[in-house]
Amino acid sequence: MRLTRYTDYALRTLIYVGLREPRQSSIAEIAAAYGISESHLTKVVHQLGRLGLIQTIRGRGGGLRLAKAPAEIVVGAVVRQTEDDLALVDCFAGVGCAITAPCRLRRVLGEALAAFLAVLDRTTLADLLGGSEGDEIARLLGVSGPVPDPVAEGGPG
Repeated sequence: MRLTRYTDYALRTLIYVGLREPRQSSIAEIAAAYGISESHLTKVVHQLGRLGLIQTIRGRGGGLRLAKAPAEIVVGAVVRQTEDDLALVDCFAGVGCAITAPCRLRRVLGEALAAFLAVLDRTTLADLLGGSEGDEIARLLGVSGPVPDPVAEGGPG
């Protein structure tokens, strides 16, 4: 199975924006960090906004932020919402096949797809951002760590 570039860009966008929280990100920053097309990314960001995953702020000082906490963004849900077609073979999509009824391959592939999605369903954006791997991803993308919250740090608030 192979995910589309669209889904790849959606997941990468969420990772980038999540690493930048609470600061805003821009499409230009994300595109430059990953070396991808701004026009393709604009379409992805638009859908992520419609799905309630990204908040887009227009105008001067605008940008992108997560609309939900990273722990509330489930990777499996993002994949289901951004992939047009998860049918591994034609019979999953209702296309006729001479051996569909007794076919064991269909059952095995169905189990494999379910297992794939089950792993993604127990993975959140927070899982992808955390730990030393998240720090390394931030370093590779040129994203510095989160801005400290002055209230949480005991500063003025």
